[in-house]
Amino acid sequence: MSGQDDGERDFDLKWADDAEHKEPSARARMLAARWKQNPPDPAPFRAAPEPAAPRRSAWVSTVIVLGCIAAVILLLGWVEMRSVH
Repeated sequence: MSGQDDGERDFDLKWADDAEHKEPSARARMLAARWKQNPPDPAPFRAAPEPAAPRRSAWVSTVIVLGCIAAVILLLGWVEMRSVH
């Protein structure tokens, strides 16, 4: 690109940004049309958080991880034993 192209591009961007009437995006138009027919329920700015699900015990997570590691070790041993014969 030459310097003249950059200047023209900057002019076009400034011209578009300075426009008095800016058309809303397609999503904004779609939501406005949808909300005109079926307005959304009012919601507070910061709603109270949903109650969190009970956390899984650290022991349960440890058992799951160690069980997966043991399963991989057994699987690799079985594959090695099968390939020897």
